[in-house]
Amino acid sequence: MMLNEELEAELIAAAYAAAEHAYAPYSDYPVGAALLFDDGAIVTGCNVENASYGLALCAETVAVAKALGEGRRGGLLAVAVVGLKAGAEPITPCGRCRQVLNEVAALGATDPQVLCVSKDDVRRAALSALLPHAFGPSNLA
Repeated sequence: MMLNEELEAELIAAAYAAAEHAYAPYSDYPVGAALLFDDGAIVTGCNVENASYGLALCAETVAVAKALGEGRRGGLLAVAVVGLKAGAEPITPCGRCRQVLNEVAALGATDPQVLCVSKDDVRRAALSALLPHAFGPSNLA
């Protein structure tokens, strides 16, 4: 499966829809993420904040947890991340999320395309470019 313009638009729309469900009362920065797998499935997540700030969950981490909880192992082709804060630059996954995404990608030996989205722009990068020299399952062997 290739990430074409139509599929990219669908993935971004799914990330926007997920962001609408964000629980972000502290940052007021709703974020949504959508993961595309090689069977065409899209799994979404939104950020979930907590009064104890360190316990907050990023949208990408929530989406990965859902995917793994559904039994998905590998096959990650693309990720879209969107933020609903007006005027913001395209949002990129934080370092923790890059590592979490790398774990799923490593399970299927993929290098997913990451779509970093704002209202007016989409920046595209391979996960390996966002997290060079990543630590993963192969480092534990």
